Amino acid sequence: MSATNLSDHLHPALNKRLDILRGVGPRMLPKLQKLGLKTIEDALYHLPIRYEDRRQFKTINQLTDNQQEVFVGSVLASGETVTTRSRRRIYEVIVGDKTGKISLKWFRYRNPWLQKRFPVGQKAVFIGEIKRFAAIREIHHPDSELINSDQDLQQLLQSDPLSFGRILPVYALTEGLTQKQARKVWHQLIEENAAYAPSCIPANIQQKYHLMTVPEAMQQVHWPDDSVSLDDLEKGRDKARYSLVFDEFFYLELGLALKRAGVQLEEGIAFKFTHKYTIPLNKILPFKLTDAQRRVLGEIKHDMMAPHPMHRLLQGDVGSGKTLVALMAALIAIENQAQVAVVAPTEILAEQHYRTFSPCLEKLGLKAGLLLGGMPVAAKREALQQIAQGKIDLVVGTHAVLQEGVEFHRLGLGIVDEQHRFGVRQRSLLKHKGSNPDMLVMTATPIPRTLSMTLYGDLSVSVIDQLPPGRKPITTRRFSSSQREQAYRLIHQELQQGRQAYVVYPLVEESEKSDLQAATGAAESFAKDIFPEFNVGLLHGQMKTAEKDAVMNSFRHGDVQLLVATTVIEVGVDVPNATVMMIEHADRFGLSQLHQLRGRVGRGAEKSYCLLIPSEHYSEDAARRLRVMVETEDGFRIAEADLEIRGPGDFLGTRQAGLPDFRVASLLKDIRILESARQEAFAYVQKTNQLTTKEAEPVKRELLRRWGGRLELAVIG
Repeated sequence: MSATNLSDHLHPALNKRLDILRGVGPRMLPKLQKLGLKTIEDALYHLPIRYEDRRQFKTINQLTDNQQEVFVGSVLASGETVTTRSRRRIYEVIVGDKTGKISLKWFRYRNPWLQKRFPVGQKAVFIGEIKRFAAIREIHHPDSELINSDQDLQQLLQSDPLSFGRILPVYALTEGLTQKQARKVWHQLIEENAAYAPSCIPANIQQKYHLMTVPEAMQQVHWPDDSVSLDDLEKGRDKARYSLVFDEFFYLELGLALKRAGVQLEEGIAFKFTHKYTIPLNKILPFKLTDAQRRVLGEIKHDMMAPHPMHRLLQGDVGSGKTLVALMAALIAIENQAQVAVVAPTEILAEQHYRTFSPCLEKLGLKAGLLLGGMPVAAKREALQQIAQGKIDLVVGTHAVLQEGVEFHRLGLGIVDEQHRFGVRQRSLLKHKGSNPDMLVMTATPIPRTLSMTLYGDLSVSVIDQLPPGRKPITTRRFSSSQREQAYRLIHQELQQGRQAYVVYPLVEESEKSDLQAATGAAESFAKDIFPEFNVGLLHGQMKTAEKDAVMNSFRHGDVQLLVATTVIEVGVDVPNATVMMIEHADRFGLSQLHQLRGRVGRGAEKSYCLLIPSEHYSEDAARRLRVMVETEDGFRIAEADLEIRGPGDFLGTRQAGLPDFRVASLLKDIRILESARQEAFAYVQKTNQLTTKEAEPVKRELLRRWGGRLELAVIG
C-alpha cells in the first residue's frame, strides 16, 4: 500500500481549511496561517504553551515573585512617566485592592489606547509575571480583561466559561491575535473536530500504559478539567500530554523498527575472517589499539559475520581513533574479495582519509583510490574504470562516489564519515552501489543517546569512549576583543618554541566577502606586524583545490607556522605539532563546530590551547555556548548542552535525516516515554510479522500516512 493513496484514511474534516470554523473569516485566517496552521488537523496539534488557573483570584498581597499570577484590581492612577537616566517614556498604571498595590508598566504602547482602557476606577483581571525591584513589585506588559465595577467575583467566575472559572489554555499567538480570540477558536475546534483525530495504538499497549485515546487527550490537553493539577500541566506530566507523546513516539519508532527489520530480512555478505591483512597492519602500527577500539571492532566483526547487512553507527569524540577502526573493518571486507567505499562531506576530509589509508594499504599490497568532484576529467575517467574493474580495493571520495556512472566491481562495505552532514537518502544511494553492502556510519559529533535512538534508530550504535594514551587536556580560554594582545602573546610563546597555530574566521557563505576580507587582512597583519619572524599561510573557500593542498601541505610539514583559515577545517586536519586554536567571532559558531575546531589541537604530546574571541556584541545563547566550551571538554556533555540551547529541530538537522516532525513530543523532556514507545513498537513489528497481520492493518495505514514516502527503505507487507 503506497503512502500517496492514504490521505483519505484521515477523516475529511481534518483536511479542511480553518475558515470552516465560525469566526474565522478573511481577517482571522491569515493570522492563523502565520502560525503555520493550514488545516483543522494542524490546529488540533497547536497545543497550549502554558496554562492559567482562573478558578479563583489571588489578592495582591498573596502574589508570588517571579511567578505568572492572575488577580483582580482597580486602577488607582494611570499615565506616562519618564525615566531619568535613559529619558525613556513609560506608561504606568497603579492597581490596588484591599490588601495592597502593584505597578503595571508598558515600554511599547499607544498612549490614547491605554488612557482610554485604564481610567481611574476601572476594575480588571490582570495576568503577568511578578517582578520585584527592591521593595517595589511590578508587572511588565500584563494581559488584562476588563470587568464591570459592580460585578461580584463569584458572578464573574461563572459569567464567561472561556475566560474564567477554570484552568485556561495559553496559546502561542501572532500579531493581531488575542488570547481571548484564540480560546474561542480552539474551543470550537476541539468541540467539533477532536473526535475525528485518528487513534490507532493497539489496545493492549493502550491498557498497559493507561493511555487516553487521541480524541480524549486532545480534549483534555486543550481544555483540562478540574481532575488535572496545574502543576502537572505546567510540567507536561499530565496524562493527556503523555498519551499524545506516546502516540507520536510509537509511530516514529514503528517506522525505525521496520527499517531495522528490512535490513535484517535482506541477504547480505557473511564475511569470514582470515586475518590476512588485519594482523600485518597491527604489527606495523606504532601504537596499540585502546580497549574501547578493540571492543567496538568486536561489535563490527560480529555484524560483518552475520548473513544480513550491517547497519552500525560509530560514535567517538575527536581523536578517539575511529579512522583506525574503520580501516580494520575495511581490511576485513577486502580480505573477502570485496571493495570498500569511504564517503566524506568535504574534499579536505576525503583527501585526509586518502592520505591516512593509502600508505597502510600500499604496505599490504593493496590499492586505495580517490574520487572527487573537482578532479581533472582524465583522472576521473581512469579512477572510474579501475573501480569498475575491481583494481581499486578502497575508494575514498565525496558525494562524487554516490553519483550515477560510479560502478563497483563488488562493493562489500560502505563507510560514511560525519553522518550528520548526510541524510538517509545518501546512505541509501551508497547502499544501492552494491548488493546490500554492510554500512558503517561514523561521526565525531557526540550525539546524546536520546537523539541517536531517534535519528539513527535503524542503526546499532557503538561508542569509542576512551581517548588514546598520552592525549593531554586542552586549556580553553575566552578573551574579549580588548584582550586580544594577551592571546597574541600566548601564540607567540608557542611559535617561538617551534610549535604551530591556527586562527579561524567564520565563513557562513563562500560569497560573504566581509569575512574573507577580515581573514585576508588578518593574515597580512600577522605576517607584517604581529608575527613578522614566522611564516603565515591563508586558506579560504575561494581558492582552487591545488592551492588549498599546497597551503595545507606547507602547514603539515611545518613550513608555515601560523595558518589563518576561513574554510571549514574542523574535521580531518591532523597536524600534531599545532598547539593553539584561536577562533575569531567565536559567538558565530555552533557548539559542535567549536568542539570540532578545538579537537584540531591537542593531537601531539605538548600542552594545547583553544582561545575564543567573540564579537563585541553577542546573544545570551552565544554566551552560554562559550561558557560550556570553557567549562568542559566532554563531547557528550557539549552535545547535551547544544541540544538544550538549540533544540532538537536544529541539532543535526532532523528534517534531513528523513524523520517525521514532532508536533507534541520533546526529545529533551520525554526520553522515558521514548524508551517505552520504542520497546513496544519494536515488539509489535516482530509480533505482527512486519505489520502483515489483519490486526495490524489500521496501524500500518496510520504509519504510512505519517511517514509519507520516507519509508522507502523499510519492508512493509
